[in-house]
Amino acid sequence: MTELLRTDDGAVSISAAALSRLAVQAAEQVDGARVRRRRRSVRVQVDADRARVSLELTVRHGAVMPELARSVQERVAEALRTMLEVEVDGVEVSVEEVHD
Repeated sequence: MTELLRTDDGAVSISAAALSRLAVQAAEQVDGARVRRRRRSVRVQVDADRARVSLELTVRHGAVMPELARSVQERVAEALRTMLEVEVDGVEVSVEEVHD
């Protein structure tokens, strides 16, 4: 569990699975992008109020890969900023496969 907030009233934490799912859902909103092996190819680290993400993707044949990867980076970073109220230090995207 990753602690997001601690106050006198208690703590707010999020599981690794929930962090991963958040990143996957954001990445797959980009047309032509799919996260490869969801349980093994997504890493989300949150430390205090900062986050870093690493994703392995499979992309649709014909997609402009740098543009698609940049869109994934923006979507994932925005999702983490909005839903977790953290600063995102980086979203590393690796294209591992191309699909039809």
